[in-house]
Amino acid sequence: MTDMQGRDEPVHEISPEECRKLLSAFEFGRIAFRVGDVLEVFPINYHASGNEITFRTAPGTKLAGVLLADDVVFEIDNIGVKEAWSVIGHGKARRLESSDEVEAASRLPIHPLVPTVKREYVRIDLSRVSGRRFHRWPEPDADNEPLVDSSD
Repeated sequence: MTDMQGRDEPVHEISPEECRKLLSAFEFGRIAFRVGDVLEVFPINYHASGNEITFRTAPGTKLAGVLLADDVVFEIDNIGVKEAWSVIGHGKARRLESSDEVEAASRLPIHPLVPTVKREYVRIDLSRVSGRRFHRWPEPDADNEPLVDSSD
């Protein structure tokens, strides 16, 4: 479908396959989870492969909360001149405990922003991913365009 200027729609769904490719192409995102009545959001450096997001952390609020949460949301986005996109994954987090898993995770290219000791590895097993791509066109004249809800 095109708009009044003959352009494609401004919002497009991203396929799950492309979402996974985008996740694996980047290394910085955010996790969000709820523990009780508290909603937490943390930036993380990560490594993505298939339906797995792996990150390092230290003991504390992030580690305890992400392991207690029923659902963890992971999000990355990119804003360019002509388009922007956002990818969101949902899943359950678990601490890597076996020596084989920890050893394999220690070889992943996870580069923390803050140079602190982070010896705990956590993996989010994604149960679903979704994404949207947005064209960054000039805003239409409000008098000539119908209202569009892009939150669907």
